[in-house]
Amino acid sequence: MAAERLQKVMAAAGLCSRRRAEELLRAGLVQVNGTPAQLGDRADPNRDHIEVDGQPLAHPPEPLVLLLNKPPEVLCSCQDPEGRATVLDLLPAELAQGQGLHPVGRLDFESRGALLISNQGDLTLKLTHPRYSHRKTYRVWLRGRPSPDQLKRWAEGLPLDGKPSQPVAIATVDQGADATCLELVMGEGRNRQIRRTAATLGFTVLDLQRVAIGPIGLDDLPEGRWRRLDQQEWLALTRNGNP
Repeated sequence: MAAERLQKVMAAAGLCSRRRAEELLRAGLVQVNGTPAQLGDRADPNRDHIEVDGQPLAHPPEPLVLLLNKPPEVLCSCQDPEGRATVLDLLPAELAQGQGLHPVGRLDFESRGALLISNQGDLTLKLTHPRYSHRKTYRVWLRGRPSPDQLKRWAEGLPLDGKPSQPVAIATVDQGADATCLELVMGEGRNRQIRRTAATLGFTVLDLQRVAIGPIGLDDLPEGRWRRLDQQEWLALTRNGNP
């Protein structure tokens, strides 16, 4: 195996995402053959001894991608110093430990729905980097009844933090006397973007569920449960979008 950039080697070993690997390198926590490594350095995991924070870098685990139907009030994190439940707590111990699994992207603590969990750093990059334009589908219940003008403004992309948002495909799914269910298809995912956009328009989000990531939908997967993605689904995810 030829030498590759350390952040790619660390991600391929299932340790973390490339972005997190870059943070570890900048923090001086990575050594190659006993010498501190820097961002941009290369190594061959078959020949070089790589340590991260004093621990040898494990050989790459078996490629694994899971689809989880995340319940509300569960953190999209590998651990929480406050002791709150994380998405890894929903997996069997033999998967949650020693496989290098990590959430691919995030869902808010209060939100629920489709979340990918993987030990593949390349997949994490392709599904989280803006340039890949992976579209995600959400069902959102709002208190109230948005007007056609408000829906048009949302669809065109409301500015957040002084920066324009991408256009959103939006459709009304259901409507009651004092609540409305919308389906949103989005190509970006800023921090709490749906909730903040709704608030800008004067609405409170009652429920927020992600129902699909690219071509992979929840279908009948129960809340709190997970399933493995097969190779065909995995390849469909990596092809979806425009790198």
